This record gives sequence, C-alpha cells and structure tokens, in this order.
Amino acid sequence: MHNYYFDRPDLAGEELPLPAGGEEGYRFRPADGEMPPLPPRRPPKYPRRPNRIRRRAVWVLCLFLVVLLGGSGALLALGMNGLLPWSGTADPPDYVYSLPEEEPEYPTTVERAPLGDGTVLTLHAAPGGAELSAEEIYAKNSPSIVSIESTRPDGVSQGTGIVFSQDGYILTNHHVIAGASVVTVSPLEGSSHYNALLVGSDSQTDLAVLKVEGPTDFTPAEFGVSDTLRVGERAYAIGNPLGAQLPGTMTEGIISFLDRSMSVDGYEMELIQTDAALNSGNSGGALVNRYGQVIGVTTLKMMSDFDTIEGLGFAIPSATVKAIADELIAQGHVGGRPTIGITAGPSYYYVEEGYDGPEGLYVVSVEPRSDAWAKGLRAGDIILKTNGQPTPTIEALNAVKEELGVGDTLELEFYRDGEYRTITVALVEQYTLQP
Repeated sequence: MHNYYFDRPDLAGEELPLPAGGEEGYRFRPADGEMPPLPPRRPPKYPRRPNRIRRRAVWVLCLFLVVLLGGSGALLALGMNGLLPWSGTADPPDYVYSLPEEEPEYPTTVERAPLGDGTVLTLHAAPGGAELSAEEIYAKNSPSIVSIESTRPDGVSQGTGIVFSQDGYILTNHHVIAGASVVTVSPLEGSSHYNALLVGSDSQTDLAVLKVEGPTDFTPAEFGVSDTLRVGERAYAIGNPLGAQLPGTMTEGIISFLDRSMSVDGYEMELIQTDAALNSGNSGGALVNRYGQVIGVTTLKMMSDFDTIEGLGFAIPSATVKAIADELIAQGHVGGRPTIGITAGPSYYYVEEGYDGPEGLYVVSVEPRSDAWAKGLRAGDIILKTNGQPTPTIEALNAVKEELGVGDTLELEFYRDGEYRTITVALVEQYTLQP
C-alpha cells in the first residue's frame, strides 16, 4: 500500500525534525514531466513507491513490539522515537536532514505469460435487486482474493490479488511485483501455492496482470461499473493487511469522493476515495460495492507526520482497471505514452548553497536507454527551455510535451558547468524504459 504523505504548506520554511525512521522513512522520486512542485528546503512529504510488506520487516516489527511492551518504559521509548507526540520537559532531539538516496530499482524478471488469447475483463451493471449484507458480500468475494508473494533481490514483498477469470488471470498492483524474479499466488487459507507468470505491468496506473496456468481452485470475482458510483454508498475493502499475517480481512466504509486527482510517483491518477481502512499489504486488493461487485483495486492511503489523518484510502476505478488489463493481456504493455526518459525537479531544491547559475529543471537522473542519454543529457544538468519556451516547472515542460507523440523531437536548452548547451532528443515509449 502506497503511503501518500500530506504536506503542511503553513509550515514551509520552518526547521522540522524528521519523524520516526529518519532519512530511511522517505523515498523521493520525481518523474519525467509530471512531478508536483516541491516546497522550499524542508523534509519532503511525497508518495513513496513501493511500500510493500516485506516478511523480514514484519518479524523485526514483532520483535520490536515484544521488547517495548513494558508499560511506561514502552511509552517513553515510543515518544523518543517520534511515534508518540513529544511530551518530555526537554526539547526534542535535533536532526540533521539530507536528501535520502534512491532505492535501487531492480528489473522485473518474472517469466512472461503468452499474450493475446482474447481474454477481457468484463464489467457488470449493478443488479436491480436488494443490497447484500456484509456477511453475504464477504462470502461472495473472499474466494476470489489471493495472497501475492514476490521474491526480490532485497527481500520478499507481500500483497493482495483479485482473480478475474476462471483460467487464472489475476489483478494486483504494479508496485507489489515490481523488481521480482518469482511471484507466488495462494488462496487466503494457504492450502496451495502457485507460481505465477507475468502478463504485463503498468507503473503509471499501478496495475499488473498475472496468470496461473493449469487447474486451480480459484473463483473469479464479479466486477462492477465504477462510473455509476455515488458518494455516500457503502463500500468494503477485502485484502491482506500486513501481508500473510492477517489474510482475508474485510473493512467497511463508504465512497468518500469520486475522481480524486492524486499525484503518485509523478503520475497523475484519478482514484476512488474511501474511508474503509487500508493498510500495507492491502495493495492490489478489492474495493467492493453494496452488491458484492469489485469496483476498484486498492492502491494508496494518505498519511502525515504533521497532522492526524484517518480514513483516507484510495482505489483504482474498475473503468481504468478494465482498460489497462485488456491492453496488458493483448500486448503486455500500455503504449502511446511519450517520455523523455528523465526525472527532474526544481533546481532550487537540488543545487548547493552558493550556486549562482540560472534556475530551471534540475535533472536528477537520465534513463540510459533513452535518446536523451544518447544525445548527452546527464544528471546535474539544468533544463532552461524546451522547444524555445522557458520551462522552469514540470507543468511548463508538460504543456510542451503533451502536444507531441512518440518519435517527435524536443529541443532542450540546458546549463552545465557554466555553459549553455542545446540538444534535440526524441520522445520514446514509456514502457520501453520500465525496469
């Protein structure tokens, strides 16, 4: 489950202590042409991707709780680590903040499934009969919910999946299986385990389709139409909070908002907002309507170290899920998305003190498979103009890029080591640069 960190604009510019976890609690990933503006120098609060449950992390957490469960001593320890508001007579400890290092992005090497067998995700209109009870909704959907376990070079991640066809197609989140070499699927009761093949994955919508071949005891879920939802309707989330620790958990809430625009890892997503409780491990799980139909795939929750935030969870609408799933099954990727192949952010955030050069878009990284890399653009360059237009912000660069398609070119004027340079780069398919 992604954690979307909420900013406090009124605190911009203040010296703020880091929350529990220090630098390790943050991951900052600006994205090509779509990253939101950054505040002045201060601890950044941005979506962190991925935020999966890893088995070894759960064991560490359990050991931590066992050690600390000792009354007042435990409360003191929690307060000193920033997990409770500071209440001592002394000032809280000072922290020295610096930008965290990027987590390594490992290639996803899961064996691929054959494509183009004609399978599509079917959406069903809401029935005209009576609503189902919570008990009936759980009984209907729990056989369709599975546990996902992904083996990565840095550990094991766990999440949730939704079976949507009798022949073993399964939906989950991209961030659950990203970087994996092996993905295992099992029913909630853990009676059997299956190695899954990867049909396709899309980082922009955070969706992935898996396939288990051969006979299984899976039951496909019934997917509903998200376009007809209304704010205030009952909604239920079914998934595996904390991964394998609490499989098959259902929480109840309502549809809190529709078409909520959220920028996650630099990608703009239109999501269903719900107050049904979501936690790490719910990633890829089902958001279900009052008729027992899956109308969303859970992906995100909002958190804050500055404010109390509860009941702000988000799911990918079934309309989006169908469009992406059908394309992944047909061709293994989503095409038609031009990209430069860089990550960038406002230069004032990255340059060292004493810098007296021009402000613009600071290039954080350049994908080696992109044309931008081939033409000589490198991390540390500061983009000033795109096709002759000043592009001091991501929004400005987007406005230029969105008028073009894959294969079209951009003229980039940038600054490096006291020199102004100009190159022409071709836009490439986004999926070709996906790890």
